[in-house]
Amino acid sequence: MTSILNLGAAPRRPDFAEFSIAVVAGLALAVTAIFLFAVPLAGKMTGSRDFVAYWATGQQLAHHANPYDHDAVGRIEHSAGLTVHGVLLMRNPPWALPLAYPLGFLGLRIAAILWSLVLLSCLLVSIGLVRAMHGSPPGVIHWLGLAFTPALICLTMGQTSLFALLGLVLFLRFHSVRPFLAGTSLWLCALKPHLFLPFAAALALWIVVSRSYKIVAGAVTALAASCAIATLIDPTSWAAYTAMMRAPNIEKEFIPCLSDALRIWIWPQATWLQFLPAALACLWAIWYFWTRRKTWNWVTNGSPLMLASIVVAPYCFLYDQGLAIPALLDGAYSTRARWLLTALAAILLAIDAEVCGVEIVSPLYLWTAPVWLGWYLLARAYAKNAALAEPQSVAL
Repeated sequence: MTSILNLGAAPRRPDFAEFSIAVVAGLALAVTAIFLFAVPLAGKMTGSRDFVAYWATGQQLAHHANPYDHDAVGRIEHSAGLTVHGVLLMRNPPWALPLAYPLGFLGLRIAAILWSLVLLSCLLVSIGLVRAMHGSPPGVIHWLGLAFTPALICLTMGQTSLFALLGLVLFLRFHSVRPFLAGTSLWLCALKPHLFLPFAAALALWIVVSRSYKIVAGAVTALAASCAIATLIDPTSWAAYTAMMRAPNIEKEFIPCLSDALRIWIWPQATWLQFLPAALACLWAIWYFWTRRKTWNWVTNGSPLMLASIVVAPYCFLYDQGLAIPALLDGAYSTRARWLLTALAAILLAIDAEVCGVEIVSPLYLWTAPVWLGWYLLARAYAKNAALAEPQSVAL
């Protein structure tokens, strides 16, 4: 009788897709790391990022002054090193003020370092949780999240979209096992509510259909607490925020997203046109959920909802598109088409190159949000076709 020794399968060699992902991720992370280490040591360069808006807001709050005062915030920012013309105002709703308030008691450089570390933690935790939700598969696919250009731009600029990303991922992870915690995490998404409109429409209907009212309780509790804290810090902040958002210069500002481009192309004075795509997408989201309500899965079904929300958002910069990471990783884990992974790495490399020479407010970035949705739909279509092509086992 011949004995057979099971020596184990030889380790699989990385293919070209994994090599492409590793190269793009390595380059992107190296540049980001150099930037984050260099900024605190580079004189007034720390004050030239969007982060200075949150720090200046914190300074105003710490001195019991109006956090949305255009002139006062501008003086603080330009003294800190802001070189662009104009003023960077914190446009998050007042319930986000508790995030900026502690920055008012810190120096600019220390505050910038701590802020960057918190944002980096949000990105790493989000990617780790998304990977875990897909069974922690081996390989380098999750590096696509680490190399995702919009998220890295958000990190280097010091924007708050990575907080919203963490809130989204926490909801996806805990909505079925810890609904109150999942609802509480939605407060982070509420920092930028305009990026979640169709997603929120489907979520509201899902809560009613599934009677997941603990999620509502968690969301209301977190939002009420943050509103109460904001009111205690500055009781006039709500009126000041409303006045800032009604200022004429806000409506005239160009934002590189399809909704704003549609308004400018058709009727520049009609602000309501900027919200029309989101309103129509909300109707679609309700239909999309209703037709799938019996088999609804937020990880998979929520992915096209989130990507569509980004495409039709009334206001959306490139760095806000970091919210696409969970959906794109879902598509990347589901597809067997290695060329699609290579294509996604190439897209990220192309955006990296564009960022080096094109300002973030340029209309040349209008193509990115539709590309994420198109790539995801293609990846999902290939995954579905591959599943249908597999031979079905028949019990004899």
